[in-house]
Amino acid sequence: MDRYPDILEDILHSDENSDDEWDMLLAETKREEESRSKRRNKHRGSVPGHRIIRRGRVEGHERLYHDYFAPNCVYDAFFRRRFRMGRPLFLRIVNGVEQYDPYFVQTTDAIGNLGLSSLQKVTAAFRILTYGTPADSVDEYVRIGESTAIESLRRFVQAVIAVFGDEYLRPPNNNDIARLLAIGEQRGFPGMLGSIDCMHWKWKNCPTAWQGMYTGHCHEPTIILEAVASQDLWIWHAFFGLPGSLNDINVLERSPVFATLTEGRDPPVNYRINGHDYTMGYYLADGIYPNWSTFVKTIPCPQGLKRKHYAAAQESIRKDVERAFGVLQARFAIVRGPARFWDEETLAYIMKACIIMHNMIIEDEGATNDNDFDGSGENPIVQVSHVHTPEFVDFIQTHHQIRSNASHSQLQSDLIEHLWQRYGQ
Repeated sequence: MDRYPDILEDILHSDENSDDEWDMLLAETKREEESRSKRRNKHRGSVPGHRIIRRGRVEGHERLYHDYFAPNCVYDAFFRRRFRMGRPLFLRIVNGVEQYDPYFVQTTDAIGNLGLSSLQKVTAAFRILTYGTPADSVDEYVRIGESTAIESLRRFVQAVIAVFGDEYLRPPNNNDIARLLAIGEQRGFPGMLGSIDCMHWKWKNCPTAWQGMYTGHCHEPTIILEAVASQDLWIWHAFFGLPGSLNDINVLERSPVFATLTEGRDPPVNYRINGHDYTMGYYLADGIYPNWSTFVKTIPCPQGLKRKHYAAAQESIRKDVERAFGVLQARFAIVRGPARFWDEETLAYIMKACIIMHNMIIEDEGATNDNDFDGSGENPIVQVSHVHTPEFVDFIQTHHQIRSNASHSQLQSDLIEHLWQRYGQ
């Protein structure tokens, strides 16, 4: 009746309240009540037009639990294949995410109905990441709506980065550097810290106004990931977000891959090859990268046995980063297929979270401990230097050392001789 205050006031204060006026008031009130009753019966919700679907969330949680998490679960042998990791690691991620973000804690609504459990929300996010499926495809099994699945995915990847990013997406520390140097020494490349390359991720829903900027040699909008990987496929460096119209050199100029080394916060390494001393590690790279002292590239059209042997060894070991890209895309199909989100921020969160979980899987499966480096070979153990480089003059000097063409050529020549003396003869 609050929609007709003027009519009611006129009637109440009128000296002559006719039957017609009362009939009009009653008719309007009846129509209003019928309209409200129809809306309530149709939608049964607090938001007009909102349709309620009785998905059976509790039954969905019980089915999910008995299928994968119960002591004698139905699909115990298929857990790793469908979740890309072992059950203990998955539960560790679930517990960490649930403690970080209350969104994943199961709650009840105003009338006491249980909401979605943390297993349902995290499983929905995992299915989208690992299978690359649309958000509404997980509704039938997990019993979660499309919008809730998208919200769970966004919150999940942010929580993974916040909880595990400092440990699993960090530059190598002193122990890591010593281990990487030992791996490089064993493979014939003393001073090697890994291999570097770029990967393109297709952006299906790139805004039309940005498609020219994000379209490059792939002839479709893409976003670039620059990464450094080691032999065990651990990704030590990830720089994501630049448009696909750039090449690897443009990405390198904007990348922080050498930021800690230039600023003196990365401990230099000391090693000796063919009678020459070096104080900076290097990455194996393909031909597009510049001739810097921190890159070791192959030789196009090598002449002579020594150079051919070196080129074959470099091109073989450099594939570590390519293998890391392939395993990352195989584990998380969302980064292999076209990206369906509209904003770059969400895509960056997804890529970083997938890399973090990729490294967690490598650690959990023990790939980082498969190699035995006893230091008993012919070459001496590589030592890590802890000398600090604090001043701006040293910053400029290090910057020029990184980009030194002469050091690049000398290092390549020494590696050619070193590999030939060790393996070629």
